[in-house]
Amino acid sequence: MPEAATGLLPLVAFLVAYAIGSLTSAVVVARLLGLPDPRHAGSGNPGATNILRLGGKGAAALTLAGDVLKGTGPVVAAMAVGLGGWGLAAVALAPFLGHLFPLYSAGRDGGKGVATGLGVYLAFAPMIAAGLVATWLVVAALTRYSSLGALAAAASLPLWTLALRPEPGLLVTGLLMALLLVWRHEGNIRRLARGEEGRIGRKPDAG
Repeated sequence: MPEAATGLLPLVAFLVAYAIGSLTSAVVVARLLGLPDPRHAGSGNPGATNILRLGGKGAAALTLAGDVLKGTGPVVAAMAVGLGGWGLAAVALAPFLGHLFPLYSAGRDGGKGVATGLGVYLAFAPMIAAGLVATWLVVAALTRYSSLGALAAAASLPLWTLALRPEPGLLVTGLLMALLLVWRHEGNIRRLARGEEGRIGRKPDAG
Protein backbone atom coordinates (compact mmCIF):
# COMPACT_ATOMS: atom_id res chain seq x y z
CA MET A 1 0.00 0.00 0.00
CA PRO A 2 1.40 3.48 -0.87
CA GLU A 3 2.79 5.44 2.06
CA ALA A 4 0.31 8.31 1.55
CA ALA A 5 -2.62 5.88 1.65
CA THR A 6 -1.22 4.26 4.78
CA GLY A 7 -0.92 7.67 6.43
CA LEU A 8 -4.53 8.47 5.58
CA LEU A 9 -5.83 5.19 6.96
CA PRO A 10 -6.38 6.39 10.57
CA LEU A 11 -8.26 9.49 9.35
CA VAL A 12 -10.44 7.50 6.96
CA ALA A 13 -11.11 4.87 9.63
CA PHE A 14 -12.04 7.59 12.13
CA LEU A 15 -14.50 9.23 9.72
CA VAL A 16 -16.11 5.91 8.77
CA ALA A 17 -16.41 4.93 12.43
CA TYR A 18 -17.97 8.30 13.26
CA ALA A 19 -20.49 7.89 10.44
CA ILE A 20 -21.40 4.40 11.69
CA GLY A 21 -21.73 5.66 15.24
CA SER A 22 -24.06 8.39 14.02
CA LEU A 23 -26.64 5.79 12.99
CA THR A 24 -29.14 6.08 15.83
CA SER A 25 -30.32 2.54 16.54
CA ALA A 26 -33.33 3.70 18.55
CA VAL A 27 -34.62 5.80 15.65
CA VAL A 28 -34.08 2.98 13.15
CA VAL A 29 -35.88 0.46 15.38
CA ALA A 30 -38.72 2.90 16.05
CA ARG A 31 -39.26 3.46 12.33
CA LEU A 32 -39.12 -0.25 11.53
CA LEU A 33 -41.65 -1.09 14.26
CA GLY A 34 -43.89 1.94 13.81
CA LEU A 35 -43.08 3.40 17.23
CA PRO A 36 -42.94 7.11 18.12
CA ASP A 37 -39.66 8.88 17.43
CA PRO A 38 -37.72 8.37 20.71
CA ARG A 39 -36.07 11.77 20.31
CA HIS A 40 -39.47 13.41 20.79
CA ALA A 41 -41.38 10.90 22.93
CA GLY A 42 -40.94 9.39 26.37
CA SER A 43 -37.79 10.75 27.98
CA GLY A 44 -36.55 12.15 24.67
CA ASN A 45 -33.38 10.06 24.86
CA PRO A 46 -32.69 7.87 21.78
CA GLY A 47 -31.54 4.85 23.74
CA ALA A 48 -32.66 1.37 24.70
CA THR A 49 -34.30 2.45 27.96
CA ASN A 50 -36.61 4.91 26.23
CA ILE A 51 -37.41 2.36 23.53
CA LEU A 52 -38.27 -0.11 26.29
CA ARG A 53 -40.75 2.43 27.56
CA LEU A 54 -42.19 3.06 24.09
CA GLY A 55 -42.12 -0.37 22.49
CA GLY A 56 -41.32 -3.12 24.98
CA LYS A 57 -38.49 -5.56 25.60
CA GLY A 58 -38.04 -6.79 22.02
CA ALA A 59 -37.61 -3.31 20.62
CA ALA A 60 -35.27 -2.41 23.47
CA ALA A 61 -33.14 -5.51 22.86
CA LEU A 62 -32.78 -4.62 19.17
CA THR A 63 -31.78 -1.07 20.07
CA LEU A 64 -29.27 -2.22 22.64
CA ALA A 65 -27.72 -4.69 20.18
CA GLY A 66 -27.47 -2.02 17.51
CA ASP A 67 -25.83 0.46 19.87
CA VAL A 68 -23.29 -2.11 21.09
CA LEU A 69 -22.46 -3.39 17.59
CA LYS A 70 -21.88 0.05 16.13
CA GLY A 71 -19.20 0.50 18.78
CA THR A 72 -17.70 -2.96 18.34
CA GLY A 73 -17.73 -3.19 14.53
CA PRO A 74 -15.48 -0.23 13.62
CA VAL A 75 -12.91 -1.17 16.26
CA VAL A 76 -12.76 -4.79 15.08
CA ALA A 77 -12.35 -3.59 11.49
CA ALA A 78 -9.61 -1.14 12.47
CA MET A 79 -7.67 -3.85 14.27
CA ALA A 80 -8.12 -6.18 11.28
CA VAL A 81 -6.36 -3.69 8.99
CA GLY A 82 -3.52 -3.25 11.45
CA LEU A 83 -4.35 -0.01 13.23
CA GLY A 84 -2.95 0.34 16.72
CA GLY A 85 -1.76 2.94 19.19
CA TRP A 86 -3.22 6.42 18.80
CA GLY A 87 -4.90 5.52 15.51
CA LEU A 88 -6.88 2.72 17.13
CA ALA A 89 -7.67 4.93 20.13
CA ALA A 90 -9.12 7.57 17.79
CA VAL A 91 -11.22 5.00 15.95
CA ALA A 92 -12.46 3.68 19.31
CA LEU A 93 -13.62 7.16 20.28
CA ALA A 94 -15.28 7.88 16.91
CA PRO A 95 -18.49 5.76 17.12
CA PHE A 96 -19.03 6.98 20.68
CA LEU A 97 -18.80 10.58 19.46
CA GLY A 98 -21.13 9.72 16.59
CA HIS A 99 -23.73 8.41 19.02
CA LEU A 100 -23.54 11.57 21.13
CA PHE A 101 -23.31 14.01 18.20
CA PRO A 102 -24.90 12.29 15.17
CA LEU A 103 -23.69 13.39 11.76
CA TYR A 104 -27.12 12.93 10.23
CA SER A 105 -28.86 15.41 12.54
CA ALA A 106 -26.11 18.05 12.60
CA GLY A 107 -24.83 16.89 15.97
CA ARG A 108 -28.19 17.19 17.72
CA ASP A 109 -30.50 14.64 19.40
CA GLY A 110 -27.74 12.19 20.32
CA GLY A 111 -27.90 9.59 23.04
CA LYS A 112 -25.87 9.13 26.19
CA GLY A 113 -23.41 6.61 24.80
CA VAL A 114 -23.41 3.90 27.48
CA ALA A 115 -24.06 0.90 25.20
CA THR A 116 -21.89 2.20 22.35
CA GLY A 117 -19.01 2.88 24.73
CA LEU A 118 -19.36 -0.63 26.12
CA GLY A 119 -19.32 -2.03 22.59
CA VAL A 120 -16.05 -0.22 21.89
CA TYR A 121 -14.37 -1.77 24.91
CA LEU A 122 -15.77 -5.21 24.20
CA ALA A 123 -13.82 -5.07 20.95
CA PHE A 124 -10.39 -3.91 22.03
CA ALA A 125 -10.25 -4.23 25.81
CA PRO A 126 -12.72 -6.92 26.96
CA MET A 127 -11.30 -7.05 30.48
CA ILE A 128 -12.00 -3.33 30.91
CA ALA A 129 -15.51 -3.95 29.53
CA ALA A 130 -15.99 -6.68 32.14
CA GLY A 131 -14.89 -4.28 34.86
CA LEU A 132 -17.36 -1.66 33.66
CA VAL A 133 -20.22 -4.15 33.62
CA ALA A 134 -19.27 -5.37 37.10
CA THR A 135 -19.23 -1.78 38.38
CA TRP A 136 -22.65 -1.08 36.91
CA LEU A 137 -24.11 -4.31 38.29
CA VAL A 138 -22.85 -3.72 41.83
CA VAL A 139 -23.96 -0.08 42.05
CA ALA A 140 -27.29 -0.69 40.34
CA ALA A 141 -28.02 -3.71 42.57
CA LEU A 142 -27.19 -1.78 45.73
CA THR A 143 -29.02 1.43 44.86
CA ARG A 144 -31.65 0.28 42.31
CA TYR A 145 -30.65 3.27 40.16
CA SER A 146 -29.55 2.28 36.65
CA SER A 147 -28.31 5.81 35.93
CA LEU A 148 -26.16 5.81 39.08
CA GLY A 149 -24.67 2.51 37.94
CA ALA A 150 -23.85 4.09 34.58
CA LEU A 151 -22.25 7.09 36.27
CA ALA A 152 -20.19 4.85 38.54
CA ALA A 153 -19.05 2.81 35.55
CA ALA A 154 -18.09 5.99 33.70
CA ALA A 155 -16.11 7.27 36.68
CA SER A 156 -14.34 3.92 36.99
CA LEU A 157 -13.32 3.75 33.32
CA PRO A 158 -9.98 5.60 33.69
CA LEU A 159 -9.21 3.52 36.78
CA TRP A 160 -9.90 0.21 35.02
CA THR A 161 -7.74 1.41 32.13
CA LEU A 162 -4.88 2.31 34.45
CA ALA A 163 -5.11 -1.07 36.14
CA LEU A 164 -5.51 -3.28 33.08
CA ARG A 165 -4.14 -1.49 29.98
CA PRO A 166 -2.26 1.70 30.87
CA GLU A 167 -1.51 2.74 27.31
CA PRO A 168 -1.47 6.50 26.51
CA GLY A 169 -4.09 6.30 23.74
CA LEU A 170 -6.45 4.17 25.80
CA LEU A 171 -6.05 6.42 28.84
CA VAL A 172 -6.96 9.53 26.84
CA THR A 173 -9.90 7.76 25.18
CA GLY A 174 -11.13 6.46 28.53
CA LEU A 175 -10.89 9.85 30.20
CA LEU A 176 -12.73 11.62 27.37
CA MET A 177 -15.46 8.97 27.35
CA ALA A 178 -15.86 9.20 31.11
CA LEU A 179 -16.20 12.98 31.07
CA LEU A 180 -18.69 12.92 28.20
CA LEU A 181 -20.75 10.17 29.82
CA VAL A 182 -21.05 12.13 33.06
CA TRP A 183 -21.95 15.28 31.11
CA ARG A 184 -24.66 13.46 29.14
CA HIS A 185 -26.17 12.22 32.40
CA GLU A 186 -26.56 15.75 33.77
CA GLY A 187 -30.35 15.41 33.91
CA ASN A 188 -30.09 12.12 35.77
CA ILE A 189 -27.67 13.67 38.26
CA ARG A 190 -30.12 16.48 38.98
CA ARG A 191 -32.99 14.02 39.45
CA LEU A 192 -30.84 11.88 41.73
CA ALA A 193 -30.02 14.94 43.82
CA ARG A 194 -33.74 15.78 44.11
CA GLY A 195 -34.74 12.18 44.82
CA GLU A 196 -36.82 12.07 41.64
CA GLU A 197 -34.88 9.51 39.61
CA GLY A 198 -36.78 6.34 38.71
CA ARG A 199 -35.52 3.14 40.29
CA ILE A 200 -35.02 -0.17 38.51
CA GLY A 201 -38.25 -2.13 38.45
CA ARG A 202 -40.41 0.97 38.79
CA LYS A 203 -39.83 3.84 36.38
CA PRO A 204 -36.81 3.15 34.17
CA ASP A 205 -34.57 6.12 33.44
CA ALA A 206 -31.06 5.30 32.39
CA GLY A 207 -28.56 5.84 29.61
